Amino acid sequence: MSVTEICRAAAAASRELRDIPTEVKDRVLERIAVALSSHREELKAANALDTDAARLAGTSATLVDRLTLTDKRIDGMAAAIRTIAALPDPVGAVTGGITRPNGLVIEQVREPLGVVAVVYEARPNVTADVAALCLKSGNAAVLRGSSIAQHSNTAIAAVIEEVLAGQSDIPVDAVRLIPDTSRESVLELLRAEEYVDLVVPRGGPSLIQTVKEHARVPTVIDGDGNCHVYVDASADLSRATGIVVNGKTSRPSVCNAVETLLVHESVAGQWLPGCLDELAALGVSVRGDERTRELWPKAETAEESDWSTEYLDLVLAVKVVVDLDEALDHIDRYGTRNAEAIVAQDISVARRFARRTDSGSVFVNTSTRFSDGGEFGYGVEIGVSTQKLHARGPMGLESLTCVKNVVWGEGQIRVL
Repeated sequence: MSVTEICRAAAAASRELRDIPTEVKDRVLERIAVALSSHREELKAANALDTDAARLAGTSATLVDRLTLTDKRIDGMAAAIRTIAALPDPVGAVTGGITRPNGLVIEQVREPLGVVAVVYEARPNVTADVAALCLKSGNAAVLRGSSIAQHSNTAIAAVIEEVLAGQSDIPVDAVRLIPDTSRESVLELLRAEEYVDLVVPRGGPSLIQTVKEHARVPTVIDGDGNCHVYVDASADLSRATGIVVNGKTSRPSVCNAVETLLVHESVAGQWLPGCLDELAALGVSVRGDERTRELWPKAETAEESDWSTEYLDLVLAVKVVVDLDEALDHIDRYGTRNAEAIVAQDISVARRFARRTDSGSVFVNTSTRFSDGGEFGYGVEIGVSTQKLHARGPMGLESLTCVKNVVWGEGQIRVL
């Protein structure tokens, strides 16, 4: 099937999905979770083909980590699907309403978007996550993974297809993987506005630029994660160290990892060298401004490009700032609206940072690593929106629905 044919079939399936009861969707999700667990050896074997090829190609260790499926991660996929099944179904929920003076009752009711397509790179668990989120929210899913994870994605999609084909409640075309990993397949998907209601690109700058230039389908951009932590003059410095170390080292290859540390000059001298020593002991390479290098001479010189780089690796840019305003200006200039954090005990400073920072998620005295659909209680996420329409931040089930007006009357007619 061509990309357009896959999208056409998904659109037909989406019309059936709109009317499927919650208990049916949950039952099918449980079957998928069981099937993924029972097929773990096949999944790991397929994944080994991808990871071996990636290593031979000289792929970075952090990217290989994103690509790897272990027993723990397969269990995590199954657990995430069960979490989604346990969440309230947004479809049909009445989010608001009003009774007009003429007696009309107007309800705002949630319904599926239709066909949701996701283009993603190097994380095969996304195949299962997106499929589950779309099925629960009544949408058909069109998945286009990258060549680096092709064997893994194909194996996961095959398990899901087997479950859907083995029952009659949900059409098998409700979840489809595009086998073509060429750039042309992305372009064809972006032009399938007759069949696709939303495209979510989850990838690097080149993919995002392609989407911006060629998309005819509505898109929600899952952009770079150039995330910052600002350590204020009022910070609990012990707490700050833990937050920075966790944000940078717990999993550096993901979009909610910290890439830049901003430190108020009044605490930089007493706190920064010790924090950087701890980071260096964990393998972090530091690139600092002039003041940082005075305080910690082992830092490399930060270039202008470092402030805008999403490293996805054990590299951290560090800058000493005069005050909160300089930190905010820096984030405004270089941030990507994904996740930003402040460490501060002064509540007025923390509130100003939260109010002033233009980002989908702002964290006060906690790690940016919590910028995640699972941590937010959404089960998993279909992406992290770095724009403002129609969703922002981690996108869960509700973000895969829209609101329509249902108007109830008793024969009223409009006179004028």
